[in-house]
Amino acid sequence: MGETYARIAGTFGAVASAEGLEAAFRAAFRRMPPMAFPDQPPRRRAALERDWWRDLVAATFSAAGAEESVRDFEGCFNGLFEHFADAAAWRARPGTRQALAALRGRGIRTGIVSNFDHRLGVILDGLALTPLLDVVVLPSDAGVAKPHAGIFRFALRHLRVPPEETVYIGDDVEHDVEGARAAGLHALDITAVTPLTEILARLERLRSDSC
Repeated sequence: MGETYARIAGTFGAVASAEGLEAAFRAAFRRMPPMAFPDQPPRRRAALERDWWRDLVAATFSAAGAEESVRDFEGCFNGLFEHFADAAAWRARPGTRQALAALRGRGIRTGIVSNFDHRLGVILDGLALTPLLDVVVLPSDAGVAKPHAGIFRFALRHLRVPPEETVYIGDDVEHDVEGARAAGLHALDITAVTPLTEILARLERLRSDSC
């Protein structure tokens, strides 16, 4: 993240290190409100998501001391926003496609609950993951963001599965693991699963432990 911000912002005159921008981004991100707009009509949500990211980028540059050196903030922000809308800016973790295909081969419904924005659909298309998913849920869909139980319940309704028969797999203890468990789901920390093709075996053990 920091390297990408430094490279793109550098073309607009920003003077800041990748490390400084990385730290500033993470600190600013933690202070941001959820990217959820429950009282807004669907047609406005994409614009509101973009405004949310604009505020975050502005806070990042300010915290990193790079705000005044950016010659064209709007141009810089547009460059960053468009960069991360491209699937080429992202990588699926090795084994992701194989793991999802194996799950679906067992008749298991799969989906994503993410705190990202509407760009996720294009990214998943580019990574060839969309055909392996039954549902993709964003805060702008559910009106709340992880770790709020409502976003997990929103996904369950669309998957038509009860929470006690569902496992949420993520890499963030607070937003993923604790959030899913608070909503009544089982949860698995993905950082403890190597390689990803071991997911089926971990789910079988989890089911056995629950019986």
